[in-house]
Amino acid sequence: MAVFYTADREETVALGRRMAAKLTPGTLVAFTGGLGMGKTAFCQGLAEGLGCTDPVSSPTFAIVNYYRGPQPLAHFDMYRIHSEEDLYTAGFYEYLDEGAVVAAEWSENFADLLAAEHPVRVDIRPGPGPNDREIEIEGVTL
Repeated sequence: MAVFYTADREETVALGRRMAAKLTPGTLVAFTGGLGMGKTAFCQGLAEGLGCTDPVSSPTFAIVNYYRGPQPLAHFDMYRIHSEEDLYTAGFYEYLDEGAVVAAEWSENFADLLAAEHPVRVDIRPGPGPNDREIEIEGVTL
């Protein structure tokens, strides 16, 4: 486990880009952190680092956004998913099986189910300043 500190959105995006270089196809990245903590900004960096060409946005209303590139990224919002059946219906396991990197925001809602996938865990917490973040990463070495 390692802890990183970012001072603004750009540094959070850059940390996501850096982590993308360490991920392999079919990796699950399980995010925890409150509303507005920078989970989507981190995912923007992941997408950029994986070579995805689509613009990144929060999957809140779509439940999943798929970003194309040499290493695709499936970006899930688990907040409105209520059951394992919902995960199947949204294609969660298919994306993993097809080799996409899968980023799951609000992963704490399915922590037990997701544990079987041996996720890389990213927890984002507020830092001392209004834009500062403390980002704990477990499961991959940066």
